[in-house]
Amino acid sequence: MKYGEGIFNRTRDTRPLPPGQPLAAANAPSLGPTPAHPAPRPAASAPAASPEPAARADEAGGSKLIVGPNIKLKGVEIHDCDTLVVEGRVEATMVSRSIQIAEHGAFEGKVDVDIAEIRGTFNGEMTARKKLVIHASGRVGGKIRYGKMLVQEGGEMTGDIGALHEAQVTLAKG
Repeated sequence: MKYGEGIFNRTRDTRPLPPGQPLAAANAPSLGPTPAHPAPRPAASAPAASPEPAARADEAGGSKLIVGPNIKLKGVEIHDCDTLVVEGRVEATMVSRSIQIAEHGAFEGKVDVDIAEIRGTFNGEMTARKKLVIHASGRVGGKIRYGKMLVQEGGEMTGDIGALHEAQVTLAKG
C-alpha cells in the first residue's frame, strides 16, 4: 500500500489539517468531496415500491434459518423456523412451514413441512402437506408423502412415494 492510500484502495486526504479539525477525521479514508467543495444533494424522493409486496412481507415476517455452503449441521431438532434454507449439509428432524434445499445442499433426516422445494439432495422421511417441488437437479429418496407434487424433467424420486389424502392433511395440521 502506498502512502496516502487507505483501505479498499481509497485515497486519503494528505493535506494539512485546518485549525480545530480532529486528528481522527484526517486519518479516515476520503469517501467523497472535501468540505470546501461539498457535493450537491439530490432532492428527497419517496422510496420505490417493491415489485412483489406480498412475497416480501412473507419473507420479512417469518423466521428463516440458512445453513450456508460448507456448513454441516448434525443431530439437531429444528422447531419454530418458518423456512429452512439448506446450502450445506443438514442431518436433523424438523417441523417447519417450508424447506428449500439448494443445488449443492443436502438434507438427511425427517421433515414435516407445508412446502418443500428441492434442488439438491434429500434422504429420509418427508411429509410435504401442501406441495413438493423437485427441480431438474433435485434428488429425493426415502418415505415421501405430499399434498401436490411437481417434478421437473431431470428430477429424481426413489423409495416409498405416496400422495396424502385430504383426511391425512387435516390430521397433520391438528
